[in-house]
Amino acid sequence: MHRGGKIDVNPSVEVPDRAALAMAYTPGVARVCTAIADDPELASEYTWTGNTVAVVSDGTAVLGLGDIGPAAAMPVMEGKALLFKKFAGINAVPVCIDVTDVDDVVRVVAALAPSFGGINLEDISAPRCFEIEDRLRSMLDIPVMHDDQHGTAIVALAALRSAARVVGKDLAALRVVVCGAGASGIAVSKILLAAGVGEVGVADSKGMIYHGREGLNPVKAALARVTNASGHVGSVESALLGADVFIGLSGSVLAEDAITKMANGAIAFLLSNPEPEIHPDIARRHVSVVATGRSDFPNQINNSLAFPGVFRAALDVRATTITENMKLAAADAVAALVGDDAAPDYVIPSQFDERVAPAVTAAVAAQARVDGVARR
Repeated sequence: MHRGGKIDVNPSVEVPDRAALAMAYTPGVARVCTAIADDPELASEYTWTGNTVAVVSDGTAVLGLGDIGPAAAMPVMEGKALLFKKFAGINAVPVCIDVTDVDDVVRVVAALAPSFGGINLEDISAPRCFEIEDRLRSMLDIPVMHDDQHGTAIVALAALRSAARVVGKDLAALRVVVCGAGASGIAVSKILLAAGVGEVGVADSKGMIYHGREGLNPVKAALARVTNASGHVGSVESALLGADVFIGLSGSVLAEDAITKMANGAIAFLLSNPEPEIHPDIARRHVSVVATGRSDFPNQINNSLAFPGVFRAALDVRATTITENMKLAAADAVAALVGDDAAPDYVIPSQFDERVAPAVTAAVAAQARVDGVARR
């Protein structure tokens, strides 16, 4: 599967003779270059940038493997590029960069940006990833999205909408405990709050995050101001008493006893890979809905349900950015595909469900126009 790589580059036009070559390259290409120089907006129409995304990583937070460096990250970025093409017809180029300083990452990606219509940041460690994304979004007029944050968040919200339907609870009535305050944990927490979830509490390796806790970095301090309204302190296990939802994104281990103390009709999203926080079969003994990040259990929460359609829409409408409302629209579109068919083992579509990318694309494109970030 991996020998020689998983992606390739192929011509999109035929060049059967000298005349065609003269049109595709010199001298014919000069007219196109001149036109773009006069009107840079034409680049998206007359080059591949209108359908091409860079998949950028510095290799500092690769899957569950950690900081393994840019060369070792390449197989993952190739895989992401493959999924872009398979599910949304988007050209994606893996770009693994040998810099980790925030200023250097921003400088390198910004310098590469004219070659692409969008930037998908991938496997960049927290909290650096937050500043990198924010700065690039402010600098560039093309979509920039850190998929470890927002792809995970979109799909988790979609699954939670369906799971809440299964257990007969409203989002506004849910108390959610998120274990993990890295890129995905913080993004999931923020999107749940934006969607109207009643209460979200977040834990890191030192326990529950709360306003006034010492030693919080600026990102966690900001999170503490909008989460954990009940003021839980101490361990994740203690916060799970009576909770409706557990979302694991930390790679830690959760004792079976803790999950037994959740509310009736509880939901557990065990998203750490490759080993969930607790074995899904054990969790099913005590909660009503279980989802994981793995393909060998039902309800796989996989980013490929989100990012292809989000970027397809952003490229199609030439969006200048990806707004929070566009992410919410993507989640709503995925959840709507499950609809009334929601069941304990079906709260999220399969990543091979051919309805997903078109549904997400339509919803996100429409929202981009509403939000005023579409250029066509």
